[in-house]
Amino acid sequence: MRDSGACVRSLQSHGLRVTKPRLAVLEYLRSTRTHPTAEEIGLAVNQFHPAVSRASIYNVLRVFAAKGLIQELTFEGPAGRFDGNQERHHHFICRSCEGVIDIPDTPGTETLLGLGERGFEVEDVSVTLRGTCPSCSRKDPYPEGIENHC
Repeated sequence: MRDSGACVRSLQSHGLRVTKPRLAVLEYLRSTRTHPTAEEIGLAVNQFHPAVSRASIYNVLRVFAAKGLIQELTFEGPAGRFDGNQERHHHFICRSCEGVIDIPDTPGTETLLGLGERGFEVEDVSVTLRGTCPSCSRKDPYPEGIENHC
């Protein structure tokens, strides 16, 4: 799990009271790059805090997404996924293994389509790429700067 102090400060800076369920969920999400579902988060949190209910997990996730502490990813499929990575990045979804891989942002992504030149004021960019990851394509290793999270 992640540094509790940093997670406590993050909760407080977002105006949230520090509770065991909130701290446990945030620590878990900040410690993983697997983009888990709410169900997976609940299973992980319950290993250390068995008294945290499923309803509490969902409530915490809703509050965190609303406050900008985490990002709820809504890709195709029945279950949403959650991302605790606060660094600016994009996502690649493997159609074969259904893994979600963080792709680091590069300077200039927001100018890719030349929207600023056409009067748009771009505040945020989110790119989702779909295809087959190197593991599923049997091509190794992953490109430099990209970790295998499948």
